Amino acid sequence: MLLKGCQEGKGTPRLTEVKCPKCGQWVEVFIKMGGAPGQTGTLIADEVCECGRLLPAGSYETEYAKN
Repeated sequence: MLLKGCQEGKGTPRLTEVKCPKCGQWVEVFIKMGGAPGQTGTLIADEVCECGRLLPAGSYETEYAKN
């Protein structure tokens, strides 16, 4: 298989921290960096804060305060 340039970077999720909207704790999430239109910048998996608040997969990183 022949690859043109660096294509893995877009397929590799980015790890970042966002603030839980319920309690203010920082939660580590993985953000999708490529894909179909509307998917870039979304959480790739459900994450649950220590307080029990669900940060659902598919929600946009911009919906949460960032560190």
